[in-house]
Amino acid sequence: QVRLMESGGGLVQPGGSLRLSCVASGSVDDITAMAWYRQTPGNEREMVAAGRGGNEKYADSVKGRFTFSSDNAKNTVYLQMINLKPEDTAVYYCNAQSQGGTDAVVQYWGQGTQVTVSS
Repeated sequence: QVRLMESGGGLVQPGGSLRLSCVASGSVDDITAMAWYRQTPGNEREMVAAGRGGNEKYADSVKGRFTFSSDNAKNTVYLQMINLKPEDTAVYYCNAQSQGGTDAVVQYWGQGTQVTVSS
C-alpha cells in the first residue's frame, strides 16, 4: 500500500515557474517507477514526465521545460516546470508503480493539484 501526497500547484503567469512535490508513504520500498500526469476536462490523463532506474522521459509538449527529479531520502519526487504556457493548465497527478510481493504491477495516484497558467 502506497499513499501519495501532492503539493505546489497554483496560479502563475505565462513564462513563470512552479515546482510540484509528491511525498510517498507506506510501502515505498516496493515502488519501481514514478511519474507525473496531467488532465484537463473532457480529456484523458496524459503522462508528462516519468522516471525509472535513473532514466527520465518526457512528453514532447513539455520537453526542455519540465524536469523530473527525486530525493529518495525524503521519499519525494518533484516536477520543476519553467516557461509555463496557458496550455499547461491542468490538474497534475503523481503516479507510482508498485510491485511488492507479486509479479503484478499496482498503480497508485495522488489526489491531484491544480496548475493554472494565466495573465
